Amino acid sequence: MGRISWIALWKRIPGRVWRILKSDRVPLRDKLLFIVPVGLYWLFPDLMPFMPIDDALVTAIAAGWFARAMERKHGLGSPDGKSGVAR
Repeated sequence: MGRISWIALWKRIPGRVWRILKSDRVPLRDKLLFIVPVGLYWLFPDLMPFMPIDDALVTAIAAGWFARAMERKHGLGSPDGKSGVAR
């Protein structure tokens, strides 16, 4: 996948995650699978203190996993991954 494709993919992830977190079709338990680990990672000191780059990277990776997993589990997005949560 080329550089432009990766940039386009990562631009869509925050919107996809936000729509999943707002969706009534996703149970609170599944939403907490993303919120709690990412929140704890940001709150507690980690291996590289004072360098937020690793926090952002871990959050981006977790967001990508969460969006794919919840869209697949709850049938919220198209299989091609181009659209977010169906309303």
